[in-house]
Amino acid sequence: MRPPVEAAPGGVRVTLRVTPRASRAAATGLMELPDGRTAVKLAVTAVPENGKANEAVVALLSKAWRVPKGSIEIVSGSTDRSKIVHVAGDGAALLQRIGDWARALPGATDS
Repeated sequence: MRPPVEAAPGGVRVTLRVTPRASRAAATGLMELPDGRTAVKLAVTAVPENGKANEAVVALLSKAWRVPKGSIEIVSGSTDRSKIVHVAGDGAALLQRIGDWARALPGATDS
């Protein structure tokens, strides 16, 4: 399984699988996508209307990763459950911090 966090120009990219209208907002684990990529499973309480779920995703990740909301941008999948976000900043530091966070989620392996 490829990790969900990858280095990208100007920061990192993270693959997500989002469930809107959940009972609570949380990162619930990792999952393998059909194309072999790994995604972070997120649940948000917001509805997928008028960008509310996307705003909730950014708020949840901003808090979890200790980065400003403005540094997180949804670059793919803004109207889909599968998303890719770009986190702007020091790529090496972000890769380490977010990678450690992802490895602590349920479903992560030490491989």
